[in-house]
Amino acid sequence: GFRHYTVTDCEFNSSKLNDIEYTESYYYNKLKIVRFSSSVGKYVGYTEHGIKNAESWNNGPEVITSRGEKERYCFRNVGVFTESALTKS
Repeated sequence: GFRHYTVTDCEFNSSKLNDIEYTESYYYNKLKIVRFSSSVGKYVGYTEHGIKNAESWNNGPEVITSRGEKERYCFRNVGVFTESALTKS
């Protein structure tokens, strides 16, 4: 069978918004096809299909929604992630 999945990630060194990077990567059969990065601010395609999707998403509401995810999802939860990791170490 075929497999499609998405990996959403928040990478951070501190709880400051500027130190956080939000990424959203789309894979098909273990091959990354398209990725959004908050540091780039847009989708980038890695395959023919991914490039077409990136162009479409960068010209639609998807890119605006993804740009807001760093603050909505990452910044909001970074304290929870940090506290959880520190209490386990």
